Amino acid sequence: MGNSIWIVVGIIVGVIALIFVFIVGQFINLYIQALFSNAKVGLLELVGMRLRKVDLKTVVYSRIRAVKSGLDISTNQLETHYLAGGRVPQVISALIAAKGAKINLGWDTATAIDLAGRDLFDAVQTSVNPKVIDCPAQNGPRSTIDAVAQDGIQLKAKARVTVRTNIARLVGGATEETIIARVGEGIVTTIGSAITHKQVLENPDNISKTVMAKGLDAGTAFEILSIDIADIDVGENIGAQLQAAQAEADKKRFQAEAEKRRALALALEQENKAKIEENKALVVLAEADIPKAIAESFRSGNLGIMDYYRLKNVQADTLMRSAIAGGGTQSVGEKGPLT
Repeated sequence: MGNSIWIVVGIIVGVIALIFVFIVGQFINLYIQALFSNAKVGLLELVGMRLRKVDLKTVVYSRIRAVKSGLDISTNQLETHYLAGGRVPQVISALIAAKGAKINLGWDTATAIDLAGRDLFDAVQTSVNPKVIDCPAQNGPRSTIDAVAQDGIQLKAKARVTVRTNIARLVGGATEETIIARVGEGIVTTIGSAITHKQVLENPDNISKTVMAKGLDAGTAFEILSIDIADIDVGENIGAQLQAAQAEADKKRFQAEAEKRRALALALEQENKAKIEENKALVVLAEADIPKAIAESFRSGNLGIMDYYRLKNVQADTLMRSAIAGGGTQSVGEKGPLT
C-alpha cells in the first residue's frame, strides 16, 4: 500500500516537472540570450508577456539592442509601447541613431511621435542627413511655379528646398506640403514685385534671399536650411495678352454702342417720316376745304364772279410758270396731280 502511494506521487511530480520543463522551454532561449547580453528579462516577465499576447522576440530583441547601445529602457516600457500599438523596433532604431548623432531624443518623445503615426526613424535620418524637396513637387499638377513680373512677362521657376527635421516640432508640425506651398507663394510674390523680368533673370538669388527671410518653416516639422532656384525660364507675354483681350472687349463694347445709336437713328427717321405723312394728310384735308370756302363766299356775297375769274387766272398763270420752270404743282382747290 505504501509503495503504491509513492508511485502515484512520483507520477504526479513527474507530470508537473514535464509541464514545467515544457513551459520554461518556450522561454529559456530568450531568457539566456537576454541574460548573456546583460539585458536580463525575468522568466515571470516572459510568462506574463505571453499571457498578454505580446510578441516576446520583438520585446526581448529590442531590449538587447537598447542595452547594447547604452540606452536605459526597461522591459515594461517596451511592453507598454507594444500594447499601445507602437512600432517598438523602429523606435529603438531611431533612438540608437539619435544617440549616435548626439540628438536629444527621449523615450517619451520618441513613443509619442511613433504613436502619432510619424516615421520616427526617417525623421532622425533627415535630421542627421538633410533632404532636398522639389518645389513644385515632381508628382504635382504643375511642373513649374509660374509668376508674372510688373512688365507683364511670365517667368517659370523651379526651386529646391533643403530641410532637416525639427524633432521638437515633429508632433503637430506641418508636413512637406506646407513647405512646398509656402515656398511657391514666396517665389510668386517676389517675382510679382519685380519691376521687370530682367531683374529676376539677372539676380535669381534675390528670390532665395527674400523667401528665406520670410521664416517659412514656422509651425512646421522642418527647419529650412536653404532655398535654391534650380531653373527659371521666360514664359508668355501675359501683359500683352491682357491688353489685347481688353482691346477686343472695348471694340465689341464700342460696336454695341454704335449699333445702339444706329438703331435709335433709324427709329427717329421712321418717326419723322410718319410725321411728314401725317402733315401731308393734314394739308390734303385743308385743301379739300377750299372749294367749300369759295362756295360759301359766293353764297354770302363776299366773292363775286369777277373775283373768281381773277383767281382762276392767277392759278393758271402759276401753273404755266411752274411748267416752264420744269416743275409740277397742285392747283389750289383741286384734287389729283397736274400734268
